[in-house]
Parts: sequence; C-alpha cells; structure tokens
Amino acid sequence: MLLTEMAPPPGAQELAGLRARARAARRGALVALTASIALLTSVQLLADRATTREQTLPLAVLSLALFAAALPVMAITQYVWGARARQVRRRERELYAAARSGRARPLTRMAVAACWAVTLLLGWTVPRFFREAALHAFAGTLSWAVEALSVISVAAGVLFLLWWARDAVGMLARALRSGGSPGDPWDPGGGTRHREGAALWTAAAVAVAALLGARAHLWEPATGVVYALLTAALVCGVVTDE
Repeated sequence: MLLTEMAPPPGAQELAGLRARARAARRGALVALTASIALLTSVQLLADRATTREQTLPLAVLSLALFAAALPVMAITQYVWGARARQVRRRERELYAAARSGRARPLTRMAVAACWAVTLLLGWTVPRFFREAALHAFAGTLSWAVEALSVISVAAGVLFLLWWARDAVGMLARALRSGGSPGDPWDPGGGTRHREGAALWTAAAVAVAALLGARAHLWEPATGVVYALLTAALVCGVVTDE
C-alpha cells in the first residue's frame, strides 16, 4: 500500500479537529470585536447628531448598554480563542516537537489590544451623552466609574506590554534555537483560507475604520452612510465562513 493511501494516524486526525475548533473560536472572537466597535461607534455618531435631549437620552442609554455588554463578550470569546489555540500548539509540540501555528501571535495580540483600547476610549465618552441629556447626577457617577476604569485599564495595558514583550522575545529565541520540524506526511497544516472570507474580513475592517474616522471627526458622512457602513461591517463579519 502506498504511503499516501494509508489512513492518517489518530494524532493527526485529532489535531485537525483541534485546529478547526480554534478557527471557529477565532472567528467568534473577531465577530464579537467587530460588532462591538461598529455598534458602539454608530450609536455614538447618532447621539452626536441628536438635536434634543429626548433624542439623545435613548441613544445614551443604548451606548452605555452596548459598552457594558461588549466588555464581557469580548473577554469571553477571546479567552476561548486563546484556550483553543493553546491546545493546538500543545498538541503540535507533542506530535512534531515544534508548534507550527501561532507564528503571527505577537502581531495578532497587539492588534487585539489596540481594538480593546479603541473600545475603552469609546466607552469613556459615554458620560458626555448623559450630560447632554440633562442627567447630570448620573453623568457624574458614570464619570467617577470611568476614571476608576481608566486607571485599571492603564495598569492592565502596562502589564500586557511587559507580558507581550516577554512572550515575543521567547518566541524569537525558540525560533532561533529550533532547527525546524521534519513534519508529517499526514499533517494537513493549518488549513487553507478562502479568498472570499479574507475579502469579507477586509471589507468589515474598512467599514469599521470608516466609522471610527467619522467618530473622530475626520470626515462627516450622512446618516444614511453611517447605517450603510454599520450594516456592511455586521454582514461581512457574520457571513464570513473560513
């Protein structure tokens, strides 16, 4: 029997399943990240354009609710993604004495950290909308909470940078010491990515960047364009199938 006609060993089959679960977790985390930023940015853009207190108040409440929901959803989905990715690397080291996945991990983690920073910055502007809705007492309470959260966020950011630098240096040192893995003829690799999926993720990222640019007053799109960009970001992220 030819080598290519033999059934793959159980380890390779298990690894393929772990990689599929990790890709699904990554997709869920990216969808949560994209949707959180797009929704929060769009609601705040609409709140900025409200002309009366009555119009501002429901948008301020929605902005606060989105921010409060985004933080745990992003944390949970990214934790699951990280846990499944670690399972893949652990199994790769057991089978091949080297982890093939995770080479872009430092860049991915830095990009995710930047998205967290953007989300927090958007959340820190929520008290202003309640002031514009004439709820000054509640806005003051929110401002106090935001100040406390900002201190915690800065401390967490410093710890993340230290951990990230140590992890990146460790990965570089292991790559220099390792002579590479001979591989396995049955190892399918990390899986091929569909061009359609990459194009949809790119479109979602462009839509979110456009919304953030509008939130930063780099350009002033019409309200209909804001809704169109929000829809594009959500649809491109949700329908992506890797």
